[in-house]
Parts: sequence; structure tokens; C-alpha cells
Amino acid sequence: MLTLKDHCRYHLLVATSMGVRIAPVGGNPVQAGGLFTLQATSAESNVASVPAFLGLKVKVLTNFVEGSPVARFIREDLQRRGMDVEGPWLPQGGPWGYRHQFNIADSGFGPRGPRVWNDRSGEVGRCLRTEDFDLENLFGTQGVRILHLSGLIAALSPESGAFCLSLAKYAVKTGTRVSFDLNYRASFWEGREQELRSLFTQIASCADILIGNEEDFQLCLGIDGPETDGKDIASAADAFKGMILKVRAKFPGAGIVGTTLREVIDANRHLWGAVMSFAADTFCCLPPREIGVLDRIGGGDGFVGGLLYGILKGWGEEKCAQFGWACGAMAASLPTDYAQPADEAQVWSIYRGNARVVR
Repeated sequence: MLTLKDHCRYHLLVATSMGVRIAPVGGNPVQAGGLFTLQATSAESNVASVPAFLGLKVKVLTNFVEGSPVARFIREDLQRRGMDVEGPWLPQGGPWGYRHQFNIADSGFGPRGPRVWNDRSGEVGRCLRTEDFDLENLFGTQGVRILHLSGLIAALSPESGAFCLSLAKYAVKTGTRVSFDLNYRASFWEGREQELRSLFTQIASCADILIGNEEDFQLCLGIDGPETDGKDIASAADAFKGMILKVRAKFPGAGIVGTTLREVIDANRHLWGAVMSFAADTFCCLPPREIGVLDRIGGGDGFVGGLLYGILKGWGEEKCAQFGWACGAMAASLPTDYAQPADEAQVWSIYRGNARVVR
């Protein structure tokens, strides 16, 4: 298990580009119209929500559009989740200037899979800059135990990528542990493969915790993994272990390496598992178990949030992995992209399969 800094103001720090998700109610497809819900979202804030709801001190670094009601909604929602928020308010620059990204997505139902459409033109988070934050004060004076980054914010733009790498280097310099969830997205990488492979390799070289699936490790870092096509993942456990050993060999500084396992039966029934390595040549395997799915978006983020919470609490390896599994399953049971645990006991009830009413 990782050694964490003591006497830090923040347990967890995340860098992100916040947006909003618009989703039709009742499992309808987007093209059917009707009523829609609005929620603040990003992969990194999804991760941070688990420790924030459970009472740990969390901070979010991001940009906001000045005068935007969407920006106000996002900031107040993050604060409602218990997070501190820091970032500049940038002038919109007219109707064709900056804005927060829109994620338009339905949840699917039964045999009809979810559909996601991202509208990120003019996204304000693309211009995150180190000079807008006092990193020396944040990392050196206030102190941070874990910095969490994801491939979504790292690949968003050359500016956001440089910002993430600067954060990772500050973390290493000040003894802050770095968590990196690779989160490969083909649309972000198109035409930038060499640039982003180099960037991701540099960030991964700073990381103490590396998370990704077989596609993430192969396409982001050039590490061969099993080709399961999302089917019969339980039988591929040894192949996932082999992939993790290759990750360890290439990135020996990563003390914790893991991957979630997901097999889709239909939109509302998944097999959910994980393979984790907390030390060289040792593994913690959670065989895939069936979970009910209301909305799959954010399940992987929930897993990482639960895993980081366990690490921050100083738990044992298997307990951290189990808590991550249960937080991922919880996120899939909610219409929001993030898990909202009432307490640890609720999460453990999910892991144990106890859905009985608590009065």
C-alpha cells in the first residue's frame, strides 16, 4: 500500500473541465424528445464525488465562463457535493466564445444500448494554465495527499495536457501521490497519436496508481492486452494479469495497477469485476458479478473514487478493491454520472449483495 503524506489540507485534488449532461427521462432515446434532466459532470469530478460525499477534503481545479448561469450551476453543484472549487472566471467573448461542454446522452434500455454525443466546441477547460493557480502554495504549503488525473482532461488540448503534466511534476516534487486513469477516447486522439502517446507516457511515469482497461493500456501507452471484445471476460483473467505485469515493467514507479472488467449482457444487466495489483507479482481479483444498471456512465469513475477512498483511509489491498467495485456498482444504479454514498455501510451492503431496506 502507498505511503501518504501527513498533515495535508486536502486528501484529494483533481483537475477537470466541467460540463453538463442532458439526459432524457424514463430511459428514452435522445431523438424521442420529451423531458430532459440536467446535471454537472466530468470524469474527474465523478471520481472525486465518492470521497467528498464520505467526508474527505477534496478540491477541484477548473475554469469557468464568466457570467454564465451554466457555470454557476456547475460550481454550486460541486460545492453541494462537499468540494472546494478553484479556478479563473474567463470572459465568454461573445456568443461564439467560451462555454462549458454539453454531453447529450441517454441510458439505453434492455437490448438498446446507450448513445452519447459530445458537443465540446469552445470548451473553457481547454485553456487550463498553470499560471492561473498557485501550485507552490497548494502542493507545498497546504498539502495534497493524492492528485488524480484522467486521460480525458490530459488529451483535451495541448494546453490542458501541459497543465496536467505540470501538476504531476509538482506532485512528485512535493511527495504527493499521483493517480492516473487513462480513459482513452478515439475522437480526442485522432491526428495527435504521437503527441499524446508521449504526454501520457510522461504522466504515467509520475504515477503511483495507474488504472485503465485493455484498450486504454494498449492505445495510450503501447502495452499489449487481451482482446475480449467485452465478452467472456472472466476467462481472460490471466491475460489481464499478464498485461498488468507489462505495465509494471514499463512503469516501475506505479505501486498500484488495475483494470475494471465489464461484460454487457444488456443495457440494464452487466457483469462487473476487477483485477488489481498492489505489489509486484501479486494480484487481487474480483470475479465478474452481475449488477443491475440504471445508467452505465460513470461506473468506472465510481470504481476509481472508491479505490482512492480506501487508499486514503489506509485500508488493506483487498478491502480497497472491494470498495471500489461497490462504488462503481452504485454509480451504475443512479441517474447521475457519479456515486452518492450516504455512508460506508451503504457501499458495503452493495458489495455483500444486501439490498434490504434500512429503517
